[in-house]
Formats: sequence, C-alpha cells, structure tokens
Amino acid sequence: MTADGFKLLAEAHDYLLAAARGVPAGAWGDATPCTEWTVRQVLNHARLDQQALVMQITGVTPASDPFEPVDATADDPVAELTAVLEAAAAAWESGRDAESVPTPMGPMPAETGAAAAALDAGIHAWDIARATGQDLPLTEEMAEALEDIASKLVDFVRDSFGKYAPALVVPEGASRAERLLAFTGRDPHWSR
Repeated sequence: MTADGFKLLAEAHDYLLAAARGVPAGAWGDATPCTEWTVRQVLNHARLDQQALVMQITGVTPASDPFEPVDATADDPVAELTAVLEAAAAAWESGRDAESVPTPMGPMPAETGAAAAALDAGIHAWDIARATGQDLPLTEEMAEALEDIASKLVDFVRDSFGKYAPALVVPEGASRAERLLAFTGRDPHWSR
C-alpha cells in the first residue's frame, strides 16, 4: 500500500504528541526499547530528527546531533515538540508541488520525505509509549501505511549510517505492527 505521505505524517505526529503528553512525571528517565537511551533521549532524538530531515529545506540546523540526544528536557517538552512538528510539517508542505526537495538522504519528492519523517515519528512514538506503559500501540493501519517507506528506507539507513539495529525475526503470523517494529530492530514485545 502506498500511503499519502502528508496525511501519514500528520497521523504520526499526532501519535508522537500523544505519547509525549502521556509520559508520567517520574518516567522521563526510564529505559526504552532504544537500549542506549532514556525516554527523555528518545523524545529529544525524535524532535531533532524531525528538524534534521527538513534542515536542507528550512536552512535551520538542529541545535544538537540527533544521534547524541541529551538526557534532559525543556521546561515544557510537549510545547517544544509541538513547535518542531508544526515547523517540520510546514517545511514538507512547502515542497508539495515541487519535483523534489533536498533531504539528508538526497533529493526526493516532498511526499516521500514526509513519509520518511512519519516513519521516524511513528516508531519513536511507540518507543515512548511502550517505555512508559501507555496503551498507545502502533496500529495495524499505521504499520501498513509505513511499510512502503520502511522497505525503501530502513536498510539504506542501516547499511549507510548504522542507525537502525539489525532486523529481528518474528514468528509466522506476527501482526503488521510486530513485523514493522522487528524490521526496525525493535523487539515488539519489549517490556520495561
């Protein structure tokens, strides 16, 4: 299924915001499925990634390296995330009618770039929700919509930049969400 990248980005951003809003006050330092990072660091990584993916469109560089996220949050991390997501969505939208827009992975149609940003936001929303015990699963519908961009992007990023963990094997009959999470190197049954 090829999804509308702009619509998918809006849904993934909503999912990420819901996960961030649901983090209990004392859970920001908890472990996550991203084994090296706390909930704070995953949130910072997700926020900085959204900025990094559009930095060649906006000319605004993230304040720090998305892959070295600090283990601290702003006074209002949800407001900070909201502002970044709105700016990122506007940047992708600005290229809607162009043949391609510049991205860190090379020029691509803005709709494809928006889908790539949706994959990042959706997966990290799951990381945060799972780490903090929220009932916010990656839905089968979102997983299905993300499959196409994941099939084009994850191995490239893994092989070129080493930024996804190796894919995990899932049993036959695994759900779409479980397969997508495992493909991105996550244990779909990870628990805190």
